[in-house]
Amino acid sequence: MSTITQQHRSNPIYPVMVAIGVCHLINDTMQAVIPAMFPLLERDLGLTFTQLGMISFVLNIFASLLQPAVGFMTDKKPFPYALPLGMTSSFIGLTLLIVVDQYWMILLSVVFLGIGSAIFHPEGSRVSFMAAGNKRGLAQSIYQVGGNSGQALAPLLSAFLILPFGMNGVALVLVLTSIGIFLLTKIAAWYKRQLEEEKLSNVKKVLVSSLPPLTKRQVGKALVLLLVIIFARSFYVTNMTSFYVFYLIEVYKIKIEFGQLLIFIFMGLGVVGTFFGGPLSDRIGRKNAILISVIGPIPLCLALPFLPLPIVMIFLSIIGMLIMISFTVTVVYAQELVPTKIGTMAGLTVGVAFGMGAIGSVVIGMFMDQFGIEPTMIVVSCLTILLLVAFFLPKDKVAI
Repeated sequence: MSTITQQHRSNPIYPVMVAIGVCHLINDTMQAVIPAMFPLLERDLGLTFTQLGMISFVLNIFASLLQPAVGFMTDKKPFPYALPLGMTSSFIGLTLLIVVDQYWMILLSVVFLGIGSAIFHPEGSRVSFMAAGNKRGLAQSIYQVGGNSGQALAPLLSAFLILPFGMNGVALVLVLTSIGIFLLTKIAAWYKRQLEEEKLSNVKKVLVSSLPPLTKRQVGKALVLLLVIIFARSFYVTNMTSFYVFYLIEVYKIKIEFGQLLIFIFMGLGVVGTFFGGPLSDRIGRKNAILISVIGPIPLCLALPFLPLPIVMIFLSIIGMLIMISFTVTVVYAQELVPTKIGTMAGLTVGVAFGMGAIGSVVIGMFMDQFGIEPTMIVVSCLTILLLVAFFLPKDKVAI
């Protein structure tokens, strides 16, 4: 089979781009149910911060460890109907979560959610790439905005659905999941047709990198730097989305519902940053977009634990928007580092993000139990200094 070595110039297929973004929203909304339940689980079951962290760890570690493997296997042999099967696994996990009340059963339910997410993400990213045409950054932004929007729903789910209605509120998410399975079945049929057309044309479409020619050692070094950025960002974002509400309640003496609204501000502005990250990187280059995403938030993150509440609200908005600009761009940058392994690179970057979030959940929970909430917030804020390694990434050309 011959291989095209020039950038694929077909027009974007917007209905597919939007549909896979909506499915990403549904997938990550299901995952968002878990941190949204933390205040309820802490209140009603008396779970410790360490136990809450372990729930998040199990969810994210299954999602993270399996994603690169799924991406690698489907790079070798695509399997379109893995998408609806993955969301079916998540449906099973969410159903279990509704009916169980024991800690070990909660852990089992999030295993199914983690497996479903691991299957969805690399294949969803591949569908986004296939539908992108010459709008790779935009396509990846639409796809990632769907996921980040789902994650941003976590504090709203907690404040207005789960805390007032308990598990009956969680059950409403199953309706969304059913819609997602239906949409993914349609997308899988389109995906299969694309593969058949590609096979008949005897041409394999491959992403062309905007990076200069790099040696294997340079590619390896760049991937390590990229993973350090993902590590620091994921640790910080996990801390903010899962545990910062407890800091707000303890230090500022606010109600849980108001604290969750502040977290929603952080995550909602993160969605905005995610959306503009891809098109911005198309215009100014991947590395430049990543640098904007890391330089701005660091001083704000370092100052955040020491600010009065009105200023906290402003800083949360700015940090959320800036730090998530890099979310889309790191995926595209990794794919352009290794342009023959689209699924593997998507699985690696997003999988590491989940994995670091998993480890971060356990470490942060244990640190909070051992040393208290306030010292934990300060230490995690200092970790953002690691984002400065972005300066050492290889410079890319501005995408066309």
